[in-house]
Amino acid sequence: MEDRQNNTPSHEKARRLAKLGSGPAPFILGVVAALVFGWWLFPDFLFSKQAQPVQFSHETHLKDASMECSTCHYLRADGTFSGLPSTRDCAVCHSQLLGTSKAERTFYDEYVKTGKEVAWKNYQKQPDNVFFSHAVHSLATCNNCHDFSERELCSACHLDVTKGKNPPVFRENRITGYSQNTMKMWQCEACHADPSHLGSTNASNACFVCHK
Repeated sequence: MEDRQNNTPSHEKARRLAKLGSGPAPFILGVVAALVFGWWLFPDFLFSKQAQPVQFSHETHLKDASMECSTCHYLRADGTFSGLPSTRDCAVCHSQLLGTSKAERTFYDEYVKTGKEVAWKNYQKQPDNVFFSHAVHSLATCNNCHDFSERELCSACHLDVTKGKNPPVFRENRITGYSQNTMKMWQCEACHADPSHLGSTNASNACFVCHK
């Protein structure tokens, strides 16, 4: 039986189509498609991009030589970590308008004057089953052997937010709800597995050290 359009036997056309579907070409195309989806398309789909509720510049604040990370993110007397500063903490300096920027006006009018807390998006929120002590990982402790500045130590684990006028985009995992910048377990393990740390701090990779 022949194809009436081009007089080519049907079985010959089938053979040619089968030949096109064999060989390395389909495999290569599949790998390329998988890489494009896995490296570019899927991450953009998996993580939503969100802006902070207030445009806060760490760079601007840290230009003041008297301010360091611990000015706003400090250890309390009992060793617990204060975490994100409250509106009341910020109002120590922002009890009146400082400058004429739109962000300053927004913060002053909507938060300082009303006492409302800013719903900051936490770049480094850890899962509930993870125990982490900032007191144990403090500058005083680490600098028994190292010579870190405060900013160097903080950015060893945290996203470096000290550069630029605008805060980094917050990228939230649509499935887990955690930030893309949340520190991964392998990063903690790499530091704990350092032989010099084990000898000086008794750091361990045992599950119960970090998971309670």
